[in-house]
Parts: sequence; C-alpha cells; structure tokens
Amino acid sequence: MGDALRAAPSSAAFGAALVGEGLLVPMGVPGLYGRDERLEGIITGVDRLVLRAGAADGAEPLRFPPTIPRSVLERSDYLRSFPHLAGTVHGFAGGEPEHAALLDRLERGGRWWEGLPATEVVLTPAACYPVYPAISGTLPREGRLIDVCSDVFRHEPSDDPSRLQSFRMHEQVRAGTPEQCLAHRDRWVERGLALLQALDLPGEVQAANDPFFGRAGRMLASSQRERQLKLELMVPLGGVPTACASFNYHQDHFGSAFGIRTMRGVAHTACIGFGLERMALALLWRHGLKVERWPRPVRELIGA
Repeated sequence: MGDALRAAPSSAAFGAALVGEGLLVPMGVPGLYGRDERLEGIITGVDRLVLRAGAADGAEPLRFPPTIPRSVLERSDYLRSFPHLAGTVHGFAGGEPEHAALLDRLERGGRWWEGLPATEVVLTPAACYPVYPAISGTLPREGRLIDVCSDVFRHEPSDDPSRLQSFRMHEQVRAGTPEQCLAHRDRWVERGLALLQALDLPGEVQAANDPFFGRAGRMLASSQRERQLKLELMVPLGGVPTACASFNYHQDHFGSAFGIRTMRGVAHTACIGFGLERMALALLWRHGLKVERWPRPVRELIGA
C-alpha cells in the first residue's frame, strides 16, 4: 500500500483520502463522484492497456451511448435477475394541465417525479448489453468478437469508493461456438493476471457469481459459482479484495434471447470486462495518491 494510505485501513477512510486529495469530487449522492484530471488520466491509461492487451485478436470496435432500448433489458431477463440494480429513464409526457400539476408539486416540495412515465430507454447495466441485438442473426464461421467501452449504471448506492453507481467498463464480447467462447475467456484470464503483474498489483482469479435477486437468485448464484461460469480478478482495494475484472461465459443465454446463431444452432457468448475506475483506484491504493511518486515502470505503462 502507498505511504499516503497507510493510515487508511478501510474503504471509508480510503474514500475520504481520495476526496481530500481532490481525486474524487462528491456529488451529494452515495456512489456518485466527479473525477479530476489526474484520476481521469489513470483511467484513460488503463483503458489503453486493456485495448492493447487484446489488439492481436482483431476485435471489431463498437461504441454505444450509456442508454439502451427498454426492450433490450426486458429480452435479456435482467429484470428477473437484477431488479434491484436497474436504472430506468422517465420523462414528462403531458400537456398544460399536467405541467401545472407538476409545478404545484414542485412548489410544495412534493413528489414531482410521480407524473413522469417511463420512456423507451433505460440506463445501460453492462457495456456488453447493446452488443447482443446488434449481432443478431447467423454468425460467420469464425464468430464475432466485439470491443466495447461504455458508461454503465448499477443502483447500489454506497460510501465505498469502489462501489459506484455510475462507472465505465471496457469489455470484449465473443459470440460463436462453446469452444470459441471458452477459449476467449481463458485467454483473457491469463492476460488479466499478466496486466496485474506489469502494474505491480497483487491479485488472483476466483470463481464468483453475479448478485442475483431473491431466493431463486441464490440458487442461480450457487450454480454459477459451482460451474465456474464467472471468474473475477480480485485485487486489494481499500483493504478488501475487490473484483476489478470479470471473465464470463453465458452459454446460450444471450444467443437465445437475441436470435444469435452459428451454423450448428444457437450461439454461445462470453465477455470479459475491466472496471476502469476500480483498476485506477487499485493503483492508487497500491502505489499512493501522488502519481508522480509511483514506480517509473508503472507510470510509463499508464502514461502518467
């Protein structure tokens, strides 16, 4: 741990140190921060490293906005599994009377938002979600490999600086046969560990599960972990091992939901994703808040 953080043994203390240094700018809601140019520089550097690590694969770059059609969330079964994390977008759709009622509620300090119905878009929960409808249909024999980076949203407000409501994910999505997808995932596990070593970050890969909701969700989580469908790159952050990247094999879930096929039948998919803010914060926890004092090889890799 960096010298500046030796007195910050907890996530809360680490967050306070980041705010005190001006790297994070509180916005008045837990899990929502602005970032200064130093932190943005680290995030950009990590993003470049992820892109460089997968350059030899020849992935197709696609970039999407931080919103997706509501129908994509519905077709993906996200609301069945993660209703507690979803973020919907609502907007005003009334006339003069409805506007007058809204202004009245606003003037009285009431619940002005109750008159705003849901729109056709929702906040993107993972960078890979807009990819699946974009590649529907029959894949070429070699499958498809998409590189995507996006702001995403998870409704889990927290004072832990590593658990943000809005953050960025850099992902590569593989669609094809089971063999192609598993090879892609396993290749990135090795790359993730090599990236940690290059950045002088301690860490290890562990079997994990998504935060499924409810009793049925607990059964899904147990099955996912037992079958090692989700692996995570765990790195110390705020004194706690924290998932900074994940390596996921979805089997035919998204292929079935979005009509993605191979010559042999329903396509399988896999995705790898790096949480850019978490990787940046892990570097700050490890090497200290003064980037100019980091080891030279790390600074050169990040471009800081």
